Amino acid sequence: MSDSTTTLDVPGYKAGTWVLDPSHSEVTFSVRHMMISKVRGVFGLKSATIEAPANPFEAKVTASVDAASIDTKDQGRDTHLRSADFFDVETYPTIDFVSTGARFEKGDFLVDGDLTMHGVTKPVTFELEFGGFGTDPWGNYKAGATAKTVVNREDFGLTWNAALESGGVLVGKDVTITLDLQGSIQA
Repeated sequence: MSDSTTTLDVPGYKAGTWVLDPSHSEVTFSVRHMMISKVRGVFGLKSATIEAPANPFEAKVTASVDAASIDTKDQGRDTHLRSADFFDVETYPTIDFVSTGARFEKGDFLVDGDLTMHGVTKPVTFELEFGGFGTDPWGNYKAGATAKTVVNREDFGLTWNAALESGGVLVGKDVTITLDLQGSIQA
């Protein structure tokens, strides 16, 4: 039985339009490499907005990532990831998310939505952890949160791989996406 609910009291929550603070936000990912370790990388977040009504479960989230901004600390790998073998950034310059709902279930706050990557849109669920709310020294009311999901990259048409001599493949299928976000409410 689920402890799903349709209302939630979040101390410090304010209704309004929240806009991303890019200098305090980051989109990271990790994926298995050679089946023995993980490669981690970061994307530049272009924009993110939350339209937050009185009930947090009715909030609408939109976010966009610059696919060409991928950085895995290896220029050759990043160039390959930008190519048609992977993200094909010339054809698909952004990775986008649009929420379709939110819920509180089994102790977790979940945000459902449609993730569009490489021209393919699939439903995903992010597990959200609130960092809290506060006012910065300049009077801006801020919120922070971390959201995490795991997607199968092949579901989005990112199927390039290479077989290893020892068995297995070079790049894993499951990609963990983590969003560390801070935003401010607009006056």
